[in-house]
Amino acid sequence: MVKIAPSILSADFCDLDREIRRVSSADWLHVDVMDGMFVPNITIGVPVVASVRKHTDLFLDVHLMVEKPGRYVESFAKAGADLLSVHLEADMPPAIRDALHAMEENGVKKAVALRPITAAEAVLPYLEQGLDMVLVMTVEPGFGGQKFMTDQLGKIRAIRSYIDQYCPSCDLEVDGGVNLETARLVTEAGANVLVAGSAVYGADAPAAMIAALRG
Repeated sequence: MVKIAPSILSADFCDLDREIRRVSSADWLHVDVMDGMFVPNITIGVPVVASVRKHTDLFLDVHLMVEKPGRYVESFAKAGADLLSVHLEADMPPAIRDALHAMEENGVKKAVALRPITAAEAVLPYLEQGLDMVLVMTVEPGFGGQKFMTDQLGKIRAIRSYIDQYCPSCDLEVDGGVNLETARLVTEAGANVLVAGSAVYGADAPAAMIAALRG
């Protein structure tokens, strides 16, 4: 079944509790953490994730768009993250492996994320060691509301093939420009977790949009 993970990047942060309740029918809640260095934007950190955890039982899918993400794994795990995604471009491979090991030690699910410029083959060494999820960005990370990059569909297909071969239990998430039209494209390409910010929070009826995206 396709899982829908609304991104709170598109929510109204003045009333985040209400905004979380508006998407309570979703499967996961996607939390974008940006440091202003790995990407040209600054969003939220550990205290906000801890606050969100107090207001929902939804699975917290925390996407770390930060440099040297291994420094923050323990803090976000203690704040209540259920899964952490680290970008392969954010540090050297040994440090990324250390970050994934730290996730295991702290009891959170582990994932790697890829920017559009990164080839599908980059996930292979990590899949072979075991991952819970791979996240493919279909926009340049940093800002919500961007247009879906159709040239990433081939990468999604390739990673689905790698997952099926090396780590069948691994989820494949797509983040960026997901709406009713592109949701069909990415699920056909093999994604089973869809991050949708503007499409859900910009809808008159978020619950109906979540149901439509699942379909």
